[in-house]
Amino acid sequence: MIKNDDVSFTSSALKIAPFLHRQTKPSLPFFSQLVQTKLTFLDSLLTRTRFPNSPLLCSASLSLTRPSSPGSDPKSLPILCSASLSLSQSQLRDSTQSDSVVAQQKSGGASGVHGPSRYDEERVLISEVLVRNKDGEELERKDLEAEALAALKACRANSALTVREVQEDVHRVISSGYFCSCMPVAVDTRDGIRLVFQVEPNQEFHGLVCEGASVLPTKFLQDAFRGGYGKVVNIKQLDEVISSINSWYMERGLFGMVSNAEILSGGIIRLQIAEAEVNDISIRFLDRKTGEPTKGKTKPETILRQLTTKKGQVYSMLQGKRDVDTVLTMGIMEDVSFIPQPAEDTGKVDLIMNVVERPNGGFSAGGGISSGTTSGSLPGLIGSFAYSHRNVFGRNQKLNISLERGQIDSIFRINYTDPWIEGDDKRTSRTIMVQNSRTPGNLVHGNQPVNNSLTIGRVAAGIEFSRPLRPKWSGTVGLIFQHAGARNEKGDPKIKDHYNSPLTASGKNHDDMLLAKFESVYTGSGDHGSSMFVFNMEQGLPLWSEWLFFNRVNTRARKGVEIGPALCLLSLSGGHVMGNFSPHEAFAIGGTNSVRGYEEGAVGSGRSYAVGSGEISFPVLGPVEGVFFADYGTDLGSGPSVPGDPAGARLKPGSGYGYGFGIRVESPLGPLRLEYAFNDRHTKRFHFGVGHRN
Repeated sequence: MIKNDDVSFTSSALKIAPFLHRQTKPSLPFFSQLVQTKLTFLDSLLTRTRFPNSPLLCSASLSLTRPSSPGSDPKSLPILCSASLSLSQSQLRDSTQSDSVVAQQKSGGASGVHGPSRYDEERVLISEVLVRNKDGEELERKDLEAEALAALKACRANSALTVREVQEDVHRVISSGYFCSCMPVAVDTRDGIRLVFQVEPNQEFHGLVCEGASVLPTKFLQDAFRGGYGKVVNIKQLDEVISSINSWYMERGLFGMVSNAEILSGGIIRLQIAEAEVNDISIRFLDRKTGEPTKGKTKPETILRQLTTKKGQVYSMLQGKRDVDTVLTMGIMEDVSFIPQPAEDTGKVDLIMNVVERPNGGFSAGGGISSGTTSGSLPGLIGSFAYSHRNVFGRNQKLNISLERGQIDSIFRINYTDPWIEGDDKRTSRTIMVQNSRTPGNLVHGNQPVNNSLTIGRVAAGIEFSRPLRPKWSGTVGLIFQHAGARNEKGDPKIKDHYNSPLTASGKNHDDMLLAKFESVYTGSGDHGSSMFVFNMEQGLPLWSEWLFFNRVNTRARKGVEIGPALCLLSLSGGHVMGNFSPHEAFAIGGTNSVRGYEEGAVGSGRSYAVGSGEISFPVLGPVEGVFFADYGTDLGSGPSVPGDPAGARLKPGSGYGYGFGIRVESPLGPLRLEYAFNDRHTKRFHFGVGHRN
């Protein structure tokens, strides 16, 4: 090996400006222009001169730069970090050796590009390795000296080092995060070459300035930096904090990130946050067939007022998804999507909502089953005919005209609904209703002689207002006028049934009432197995002396619990009525939606009632489910208090239970339910229904 007595190290300082810039590249194209830090390695240079003073054997340099805008001069890039290292020889060797090195330079070209030079691999014996401050004195803080020594991997006392190994250890010291500069200096001593790493620690952290963060919570920043006050700033830990801030935005779907971090004098860290504010929101209608832009029938303001995303807010993808779902629930759109685009104003975003409208409506016909009819040649079967318009005047207002007709019952209904009254900021809806119905009277006044059936006719008109009260809660108030009376199979009015029980409260052919209605509804996730609670109250207002005066309260609650693949569903309902009310309005107990195993209303009818039910359903095959159930209902002893005691006249027990099993099949109409039930009177009965139980 060639003797190294005349070889020494010199280097320029490796300095990092008080600037940190690191971020994850966003997935959206308009964020691609944000500044990214990149590390550029300059080619290693191998030179040797014939100057008499310390000829240069080899040198290497490193720079850390930040790119400016596209198209700018690369020479003007700001340098964030730079370092250089050289290996020199104090005396010239013989000309033959010098000429061979020069020849090697010429033949090798840019040796730093094509591979390490022989002088990169030439080793120099180091007798001692020290860490000092930038002035060559001992560091005041021994913990920082220990951090620097721990970062060194190759540079150890009594080791032979190459220029490359020294350069790598310089990188390791800087990468520890505690130092803003590191300069290796070689000192020739009697005992050999001493390698001194002169370092400059970062400032101590004494404050934070955060700019541009409008949605980032102050407490989040305080917690992130709480453990660093009064300590030397560690760039690695600062980078982790920046990553946590970026993750906070990402987890919430917000378009925001740390765009710049800077350490100011006095130990103040300044963070600059880039948040993409919504500059504008526009609606673009697309053709259902071609997908090309077209003229829509819906007024844009009708859609825009449904959105919670507003101009000036930081755009949130999660909030945008909820807005898309909200527009779809309007029922007038087939497809909805948000397209974010960069705005002309830097840092902002324009949102384009693409919508595809559904046909506005038309005529329809169908059929179904009524659980209130259990006798006759075609028990329970009904047919329906309807006309609907989903988007009246382009304001999402609904018009429905329907007629349903069965063997006995029938209903004609006109509904006009404005889902959101214009000018109201509480999302209040309004429904105007007119209805003429005829339903079987067997729920309360059943067991009539053959050819002597009863029907209850009702003519009603009213208006209702509904609005969200709080998340998952909604409320409804209304005013409804009702004209109701009983008729026989010939359509003649009747005031008493076969058992001489009164059919009206007033003793006349009809009862008139004006009802003030209040209803509050809680719904969980909206699934059948989720929690649900309904409270309903109706108050009769006797504005005329003939009008009925009473108060009716009714409640329903449901709770679902998953047990492995099975679902356990518990439900409870109850109610009470006070005052002068029509006997046919009594609470009827028993039947498909009450106590299974009994006919409709066969358990009892009273001023009060309570019904409990438990079900366990489990998947069987595909859309088919199996179910076990048990029901119990009681009139709480209130049957005799109904005018005429229709339940007592028909010897109804007043309470009873049923249990059984069944299957359910999912269909476009809803679940088809076929159940077989036993009751406490040792009778058996099939029940068939469409949809979930009330």
